[in-house]
Amino acid sequence: MNRSPFRLKQQLSKEAALKKAKRDLETAKSPTRKKKKADNQKKRRKKSAAYLKGKDYDHTKKKFVSVKDNRGNYGKGTKKL
Repeated sequence: MNRSPFRLKQQLSKEAALKKAKRDLETAKSPTRKKKKADNQKKRRKKSAAYLKGKDYDHTKKKFVSVKDNRGNYGKGTKKL
C-alpha cells in the first residue's frame, strides 16, 4: 500500500516518542513562541488576506515571506552545525 510522504512519522521508540512529544509541547507553550504567534496574528490582521496567502511573518527580516523560505531557513535547513 502506497502511503503519502506527508504521513510518514519518525521511527522512534515509544520512550523516545514520549520525550519528543513533551519537548515539542514545552516549545510550543514557551513565552517566546507565544509572543511570536501573537505578534504574527496582529500583523496579519493589519494586511489584506489575499496578499498574505501562503506567507509567514519572518521575525528576522521583519516582513512577510513565503512559508517555504521562512520555515526552511532560506535553503540552509534547520540544523545547527
